[in-house]
Amino acid sequence: MDYETTVGLEVHAQLLTKSKMFCRCSADYADAAPNTHVCPVCLGMPGVLPVINQRAVEYVVMTALALNCTIPEYCKFDRKNYPYPDLMKGYQISQYDAPLGVRGRLDIEVEGQKKRIGITRVHLEEDVAKLTHRSIPGEGSYSLVDVNRAGVPLMEVVSEPDMHSPEEARQYLMKLRTILQFLGVSSGNMEEGSFRCDANISIRPFGSTDSGVKVEVKNMNSFRAVYHALEYEEQRQRRVIEERGRLVQETRGWVEEGGVTVSQRSKEYAHDYRYFPEPDLPPITCSRQWVEEIRSRLPELPDARQDRLMAQYGLSHYDASLLTTSKAMADYSEACVKLNAEVQVEKRAKAVSNWISGEFTRLLHATDIQISDSKVSPEHLVEMLDLIDEGTLSGAAAKTVFEEMFHSGKRAKEIIAEEGLTQISDAEEMKEIVARVVAANAQAVADFKKGKEAALTFLVGQVMRQTKGRANPTVVNKLLKEKLEESA
Repeated sequence: MDYETTVGLEVHAQLLTKSKMFCRCSADYADAAPNTHVCPVCLGMPGVLPVINQRAVEYVVMTALALNCTIPEYCKFDRKNYPYPDLMKGYQISQYDAPLGVRGRLDIEVEGQKKRIGITRVHLEEDVAKLTHRSIPGEGSYSLVDVNRAGVPLMEVVSEPDMHSPEEARQYLMKLRTILQFLGVSSGNMEEGSFRCDANISIRPFGSTDSGVKVEVKNMNSFRAVYHALEYEEQRQRRVIEERGRLVQETRGWVEEGGVTVSQRSKEYAHDYRYFPEPDLPPITCSRQWVEEIRSRLPELPDARQDRLMAQYGLSHYDASLLTTSKAMADYSEACVKLNAEVQVEKRAKAVSNWISGEFTRLLHATDIQISDSKVSPEHLVEMLDLIDEGTLSGAAAKTVFEEMFHSGKRAKEIIAEEGLTQISDAEEMKEIVARVVAANAQAVADFKKGKEAALTFLVGQVMRQTKGRANPTVVNKLLKEKLEESA
């Protein structure tokens, strides 16, 4: 039987405010010693009163507007009660039935096809403390509580169950994170926990109106993990049904090392969080004037920037989409294009795109850093591209130069001088090398004479190898053809 997979995502994103949600403690806790960014409010002491962080509210409204949500005129905070050790007060201040944003949408693209994903709600709450679990052989297990994270503003974006494959879920998450980064409201760093995702997944026979048994999957800290966890879970659910087993509504955790999900707790019945309006905080009135003022401050968003890059620089849809996967990458590429007014804009934009999406991205992934933290500044990359354009540096040698630039931070001219990588364009200097290559590759010469063009490419490669990539490919091609015609 064929089954349809249904996925809905709940994304939590920490907001880039200076202080916490309801107190003055610094929200920049990542490198701080445990329990040093705390006060009576975030410690949940008796008698303390929370105060709303206005900037956090504005960030959520900005996000909701960017996601095409409706901003209700009235919203409020609620108490969500549950007895976890990472919740200092015994309840979390969140939003229940009157969130800041409702009924939005986010468009994604999968395999060249656009799809619209509904956004149920965008609301604001406070993060909880961080638990560290330890186990000592022979002594037992224990947990440590770090309250630094408790009270950090946390935005939750809840999607409709409109996704039907792990790839759609991954594209949704990537697009959402990019929007948050363009807005400047969140770092979107999954590895550090500032961008977290829970997925609800179920399967049902095609054509069925039954929603299927929903399973919640947690503990996914990368886009790759989300994809593989959902892929595993949809296969597991199909296997259970085909073996005449029974699916149960539960929460499962993703185990990266084993590539499996494991049961954590049953969810036969929804938790009774006993929501009620937060008595210590007033409701929020979102006037239309205030909402429109925030709307007027929205920056250029990824889709709009992609369209502009295509129109202004003549980039293809593919190139423009790659350059707008992050705001830092888009800013970097545009800075490069604007540095040299003497070069044709379309030509330079394409060259920049090729390098960023090729060698640059490869090295960024290999070293796990962001383009904004790279030692290669836009000025340094443009200087290298100018050297290629003027014939000082060959395309093959440029890869060697760029890798050294990336690791050392040196400029291209400095590396070329140190390594002797100046491009050879003098025909007289290359004639001897070309003759040597032709003499040493009789089979390739014979193949070329039979009309096999690939043989010429092979011979060019041999010349490039002997010159360590310094030879000018255009000159090499010309000299090889002349030499081969002589021996015809």
